[in-house]
Amino acid sequence: MDIKLFDSEIKVMNVLWREGDVTAKRISDVLKGETGWKINTTYTLIKRCIDKGAIERREPGFVCHALISKEEVQEAETNELINKVYDGFAGNLFAALLGKKRLTQEQLERLKKVVEDWE
Repeated sequence: MDIKLFDSEIKVMNVLWREGDVTAKRISDVLKGETGWKINTTYTLIKRCIDKGAIERREPGFVCHALISKEEVQEAETNELINKVYDGFAGNLFAALLGKKRLTQEQLERLKKVVEDWE
């Protein structure tokens, strides 16, 4: 995925991923409640997402449709974090996440399954 979204743009996308295709007004109403943003702020962010190819505007009614999935963004953001902060090695990220925390047997089994599925 070549689209880089800022945190504020991800907030817009989260509304679409949660609610499906909705009007720009609905996104604005939701984000006003969640962040206090005014309608102009939200519309500016929606336009940026449209310009980046993350959202498609459909008429009538300025309905917004997500063109990228949450999973695509999560993967891209995780890869960027691993490359930028953990020298490109996912193992360093796992080590940092686990730290000195003790995992339950169930958590260990889930983590083992993730690694097995990865292989």
